[in-house]
Amino acid sequence: MATAKVIDAAGKQTGDRDLPDELFGGDVNVAVMHQVVSAQLAAARSGTASTKTRAEVRGGGKKPWRQKGTGRARHGSIRSPIWVGGGTVFGPKPRDHSVRVNKKMKKAALRSALSDKAGSGRIWVLDGFNEARTKVAASCLQAAGIEGRVLVVLDRTSESDEIVDRAFRNLRSAAFSLAGSLSTYDVLVADAIVFTPGALDRRTGAGEKVPA
Repeated sequence: MATAKVIDAAGKQTGDRDLPDELFGGDVNVAVMHQVVSAQLAAARSGTASTKTRAEVRGGGKKPWRQKGTGRARHGSIRSPIWVGGGTVFGPKPRDHSVRVNKKMKKAALRSALSDKAGSGRIWVLDGFNEARTKVAASCLQAAGIEGRVLVVLDRTSESDEIVDRAFRNLRSAAFSLAGSLSTYDVLVADAIVFTPGALDRRTGAGEKVPA
């Protein structure tokens, strides 16, 4: 069973916490993680890129010159795709880039990502943090040896987690996620993951159930 280090507001380790195998155990399935992350990134695309075809470009209704007798190539419109300022052939049009991924794949990918982080010792549990000060949050991470991009997982129904949110939100290296909306991409791009006790209980089912 994987474990996470429990740290206090000063960044000192106060113990270890067992992580349940149903979420932090099992094999790392790279193929499933790749498919789910690709779908998440595709769904985040705005899909608003648009170009004009020759029918949509203004002008070009008059034939540039007569068909024969000039010695030049025949043309019917100055908005042809081969002309500068003409229409675009097979250019992008507004579309939905989202790809459907079933729930089992999403859960398997998240479990694989969390298992990978747990196996490499990159998961911490922050307990007893009660000061809404950015300076305290920064010193806590430094004392605990937590570096790089930090993902802080919160339970917004808890007042103590609101304090953690206010303390860490101004750190440039910190990103936030709610316990019920944790995504595979968020886990993979983070160098370290810090759970609050409430968020970990909520995520693992010890607290109120939240959809994955």
